[in-house]
Amino acid sequence: MASGRVSVVTGASRGLGRGIAIALGAAGDTVYVTGRSKDAPTGNWPGTIHETAAAIDAAGGKGIAVACDHLDDAQTKAVFDRVRAEQGRLDVLVNNAFAMQDFSALPGNFWERGLEEWQQQIDVGLRSSYVACVYGIPLLIEAGRGLIVNTSSVGARAHLHPLPYGLSKIGQDKLAADMAPDLQPHNVCALSFWHGLVKTDRTLLGLEHFPQMFEGIGGYAGAESPGFGGRIIDALWQDGDLMRLSGGTFYTSELALHYGIRDEGDHQPISFRQFFGAPLFEKPL
Repeated sequence: MASGRVSVVTGASRGLGRGIAIALGAAGDTVYVTGRSKDAPTGNWPGTIHETAAAIDAAGGKGIAVACDHLDDAQTKAVFDRVRAEQGRLDVLVNNAFAMQDFSALPGNFWERGLEEWQQQIDVGLRSSYVACVYGIPLLIEAGRGLIVNTSSVGARAHLHPLPYGLSKIGQDKLAADMAPDLQPHNVCALSFWHGLVKTDRTLLGLEHFPQMFEGIGGYAGAESPGFGGRIIDALWQDGDLMRLSGGTFYTSELALHYGIRDEGDHQPISFRQFFGAPLFEKPL
């Protein structure tokens, strides 16, 4: 059955954002997908927002590609202005936009790599999530209920990537936690997801360049598909007591167990709790 939801997924040209957007499309959503990769891929990675929109259509939803550089607040505002004009509502906002250097460029101390990483992780990542919330929340409130999901990771607790990466991820968790009290009266739930390893081109490159980073945590065998989080979002939406979770940070693997969701091929991704412990803003399921 089509969900009838209207969703926005930022940073959906490829990888995790693309997978979540397609999964929401498979549930019947109209999904607005944003990113800079409009007519051709940016950087060294494949994928464009138009390809994602087409995949959403093929999955049974309606994909709408909106070119947006999330460093530009005016472009971010224009995304939500368009959603209002075309749909008159918004139900789900997934904050996934971020930028990151190739793994091959990561070795060395952070002060030796310049300031670009800060812009990529904090300005494109964390700040763009805040800006998207500022412009998207009025639509969620007007719809009568809403769900915001920030894509985070165990990088909020462990040093897995360049220094600004962890700052961005703990910021995503704190953003969800601190939005929750303001959103509670409006029936809008804000969560942060700690994804495990996700089967993306970037992860494959990471395994190639830094296999030691993935030793002892299950490797690719315990990884989740890019669309896994989208199926969890669909299950969360159907939870009649969703607001009890607002402000919390959750392992996607544990949400999946709670809601009875298995990944592609009947696979159950492992929880990284045994390796990294509990999120700071964890709430009981």
